[in-house]
Amino acid sequence: MQEQRVTSWLELQELLFAGSWNEPLRRFRTNFVFRGVPDATLDLTATLNRQGAFVRQERDLLRAFRKYARGVPGTEHLTSIWDWLALAQHHGMPTRLLDWTFSPYVALHFMTERMDLLEQDGAVWCVDYHQTNRHLPQPLREQLRVEGADVFTGEMLASVAGDLAAFDGLAEHPFVLFFEPPSLDARIVNQFALFSVMNGPGLSLNDFLGHQHQGVRRLVVPAKLKWEIRDKLDQANITERVLFPGLDGLSRWLRRYYAPRPR
Repeated sequence: MQEQRVTSWLELQELLFAGSWNEPLRRFRTNFVFRGVPDATLDLTATLNRQGAFVRQERDLLRAFRKYARGVPGTEHLTSIWDWLALAQHHGMPTRLLDWTFSPYVALHFMTERMDLLEQDGAVWCVDYHQTNRHLPQPLREQLRVEGADVFTGEMLASVAGDLAAFDGLAEHPFVLFFEPPSLDARIVNQFALFSVMNGPGLSLNDFLGHQHQGVRRLVVPAKLKWEIRDKLDQANITERVLFPGLDGLSRWLRRYYAPRPR
């Protein structure tokens, strides 16, 4: 893993979009996905296994979520366990998934959204999914090849592993893959969101990526630069009003936008 402390807005842009030229397509299309964290000391532990609180209850949690969520508008078209898992993560249930985005600016938003942490250094994780795909077991790599895809959908995953037990049994070594959830709502769409998942509820993505020598960058952003980033994102309309459509997002944006900066 490469770690670098950035010193300016322009340097940050260069690093976020480094290597984005795709020669076969002759387009600027990066292979990286991004995750912004407001405190650089935070790791990539999923909610399911933070402090080991829910690891043993993963099956119970998901079974109960599916049971009680049935009948709620939007759930009638969910078919695979992966779509149900994505829905649960989207609404705050502890899962083994982690939120990522294809957009570096959305990642910067989540790095700078919390006013109470703007005085803390932040970080942006950048992961090349082409590199992580090389560690996938053969059935998953074959599925990507057949579909001509770089990341998975719930349907693609379900065709290889219909449940979490089958998924975990695909390989003895740890691996991570990225998959796009169905367009559950405008929030998923506007955030250009996708999830990471590992083949075990207790596995650490932080440890896995930390041992990767290629395709993983961690950009540490000093606190004094976060204020400039936040103001420029607001001017570019990368705000809660867009990323959380509706009155709740509007209120979140107004509360933050009009908050005074501490001296």
